Amino acid sequence: MITKKKKKKKKNRPRDRIGVSFSVAKTVLIHWRTPSQRHSRKCLSPIQIKGELFRPRDSVRWLGYWFTPPLDSSAHFSRRLALAQAVFALIRRLRPPGTGLALYLCHRLATSLIAPILLYGADLFTPSVGASPRLHIFWHKLQRWTTNCFSATPTGILAVEFCLPPVPLLISLWQRIAAIRIICSPPEVNPPTAPLHPSFPSLSNHRAQHSFRALTRGLTSVYHPLHWKTPRPVPPMRNHLPIDAVAHRTILFTHALSWMPMINSPLVSPALAVPPQSLIDNTYSALKKRVRAALLKDWSLLFPTPGYYHHRPALNPRSFMGLGKFMAGRIHQMRAGKSYLAAHPTLRSPDADTSCPRCGLEPQTCEHAIITCPSRQGARSPLLHSITSVGQDAPLWSSLPLLKRLSTFIAVTSTGFPPTMSPPDTPSSSPPLPLSPLTVPPPLFPVFR
Repeated sequence: MITKKKKKKKKNRPRDRIGVSFSVAKTVLIHWRTPSQRHSRKCLSPIQIKGELFRPRDSVRWLGYWFTPPLDSSAHFSRRLALAQAVFALIRRLRPPGTGLALYLCHRLATSLIAPILLYGADLFTPSVGASPRLHIFWHKLQRWTTNCFSATPTGILAVEFCLPPVPLLISLWQRIAAIRIICSPPEVNPPTAPLHPSFPSLSNHRAQHSFRALTRGLTSVYHPLHWKTPRPVPPMRNHLPIDAVAHRTILFTHALSWMPMINSPLVSPALAVPPQSLIDNTYSALKKRVRAALLKDWSLLFPTPGYYHHRPALNPRSFMGLGKFMAGRIHQMRAGKSYLAAHPTLRSPDADTSCPRCGLEPQTCEHAIITCPSRQGARSPLLHSITSVGQDAPLWSSLPLLKRLSTFIAVTSTGFPPTMSPPDTPSSSPPLPLSPLTVPPPLFPVFR
């Protein structure tokens, strides 16, 4: 007796039912393991998709981020550093020795081109101990190229003259601004905002139904999440959840707010009672201003400058950076205390004579060469008669006409010039040269928006 076997109907797999497909060309394989599994033997077995084998990799790239099994940031920032060095090798041709772009344009290239390439992903990753020194070395090289300062210039002074903070502070700024963007985004349209703690003071009560907070609580037996407002104890026996740790970065700037402003009120549901857009914009802008103010405060405390340097950190380029490259570089060097002046022994022996070679009365400092040296009085009287100080708050650094006159005075008297370019050490009796042009740097700094 022959019986017919009934064909079993194939059940539709979930992948087929929802129409999911895989791109073989974009497929990569990496194994993610928990901290307790990282000491075990690695799995080297490949997988097969449509006849092609894919072996496990040590790092994978996703949206410009490089991920490794232990989530170490070294692989990511090593590649970012290589890209930044390649771009820097190209743009430095725009300013060969003696000619090229003005210094404020070099500052703009560093701000809008080099920094985003070098620190892409800093909102999520923090450079490891091994990657940080290489980033700092490259950043110092970029600072010297922009300011035309000597290698002997202290790095603290170099950063202030560069008008961009050191790498750790710049990363902290990016992470804080990214945290403000997350907490001020509507949870309905921004997935990272939706898993915030239900007690978070947002204008919207919407929270993601599948935020997986309960799954995160069960990672290990000693992992006890904290409320987003609670500081991390020392020693760190307890931790924040990842999204709550991001929100906790804003505690210092949102302590006086009863609710978090929205970046864009039209994205919020019309049923919610949302304040006027002007009030929201002002509050959101105020939060970013607080972040920048905290950056300047941390800059002065964590990266102090030597006692002889009295200029304060700033995020905008100096006005004199609109002068020609050669003249602006001389001013940077004299302000930094590392120049060709006798009291600034950059390329000389520390025991060399520091008295002014023209008058021999006082050490040839920046203030003496510009304000008090009697041998330069003939050029000083028609040009700099109203200047009495070169300190931080002196009107010289904010007045465009005075900066033009200072440029002419430096050119006439060869103040701060290399020895091979300086005239004999005799009182200058030459008539003043025409005022040099000054290009005003426009206020556009994309990194700090």
